[in-house]
Amino acid sequence: MFNGIIFNQAKVIKIVKRSKGINLFLYSQINLSKKDLGSSISCDGVCLTLTSCKKNTYEFYLSNETLLKSKFKKIKVGDKINLELSLKYGQRISGHICQGHVDTVGKVVSIKKSDKSKIYEFKLDKKFLKYLVGKASIAINGVSLTISKINKSSFEIWVIPHTLKLTNLKFLKKNHLVNIEIDILSKYVKKFINVKK
Repeated sequence: MFNGIIFNQAKVIKIVKRSKGINLFLYSQINLSKKDLGSSISCDGVCLTLTSCKKNTYEFYLSNETLLKSKFKKIKVGDKINLELSLKYGQRISGHICQGHVDTVGKVVSIKKSDKSKIYEFKLDKKFLKYLVGKASIAINGVSLTISKINKSSFEIWVIPHTLKLTNLKFLKKNHLVNIEIDILSKYVKKFINVKK
């Protein structure tokens, strides 16, 4: 479980392709050691298990299912990844509850400046748009954000300078892909009201 507040980033330094997935190697200043092996780490919003670590290099295994549901199918050496450690009991939640179970991939439609902030518009498959609620939370590359506007086939978010500074959202350009996790409360409510009685 995560809360979408990002303080650490990593750089993809190696990708090893396997028959049913990939091994992903990241370099980061995040403070992890061998005692953390097996821990769940949010990597651009995807909950991955730490399988090895050595001198600030961290390894994760991604199955084909994870690749299909996330932007990691297009991952490249040199890409920057947002990292978040799982929550500890009693820890302050400044964002919203994120599971690290990415629902789909979105595409950047446009990026506009508004003073020092940026307004991002993301295209989303219509079957997922029905779960979005204006002013509700959404996780983009693992970052907890608020939906500012919902359009026919897209939605918009505002990102403040502080968030841009700490995350890889500042590197986004038109047509870039992002991992999207819809607020779990929205999904549960939608599922509940659609249950046939």
